[in-house]
Amino acid sequence: MSDTPPPSVTPPPEHTRPLGGAKFLTEPEPERGVALPVIPGVWRVVANNPGPMTYHGTNTYLIEGEDGMAVLDPGPDDPAHVAAVLTAGGGGIRRILLSHGHRDHVGATAALRAATGAEVFGFQPSLQPEIPIDHALSEGDEVASLTVLHTPGHAADHLCFARAGGALFSADHVMSWSTSVVSPPNGDMAHYLVHLRRLVPRDDRWLLPGHGPLLGRPAAFIRALIAHRVQREKAILAALGPEPVSVSNLAATIYRGISPRLQAAAERNLLGHLVKLEAERQARREGELWRRAGPVAG
Repeated sequence: MSDTPPPSVTPPPEHTRPLGGAKFLTEPEPERGVALPVIPGVWRVVANNPGPMTYHGTNTYLIEGEDGMAVLDPGPDDPAHVAAVLTAGGGGIRRILLSHGHRDHVGATAALRAATGAEVFGFQPSLQPEIPIDHALSEGDEVASLTVLHTPGHAADHLCFARAGGALFSADHVMSWSTSVVSPPNGDMAHYLVHLRRLVPRDDRWLLPGHGPLLGRPAAFIRALIAHRVQREKAILAALGPEPVSVSNLAATIYRGISPRLQAAAERNLLGHLVKLEAERQARREGELWRRAGPVAG
């Protein structure tokens, strides 16, 4: 199978940034308020919530089915975005699927449900218990011709959805433009790595993320993400010593030259690694400080 989209699909122009043996993708700002074709039977409406954590905005996917449209991730609570999704759905929205409970993905759920009468499917318990979920999903379930994969890590309630033909809707578990934030306590770095590794042998043809452009043949990219996390963990262990250190000071060593607007996210990822290392008895927490557990080499 080719990595080139079928002729019916016009992919966004892409540029790249290095990621070990793979590359992150970037794209020009997508057109707002319209349904953009991704692969046959799938469109995305990009929410107008750009930022350092969301790239150009959250991808709301419309997935064509035999009995109507499924909407995957309604997006933020933005009336203009809801209106665009309703227009794109053409009155045929039958189901609303939630990848996880972060508000940039689920904020518009209640409004879209009220406007369409569509039933809501998602993992329970959700990070946002006030979100109306009509049907709880778990590993292996089938909905709207999609197979559910429970992939906790970025969030405890995170789901990916696999479509016949090799398309994987990966939400924030794997994004084409950046690494994901894994922020305790709802994020778990150990779980995240486990569920990254389970994607590699799937050898999907397409990865459709929650932010950013489509990624073809993602297995090598996912392997590079795993290697990046492993190297980050080695750097953290090398930086930890017998004297306790704060997360912010440790981040200044690990993430030298990072943009100030990414500092908080970097520290949350660093904390995620530290919590994992603590569980493995390689790091020790002393209040708000951390040090190496056991003997330090050298």
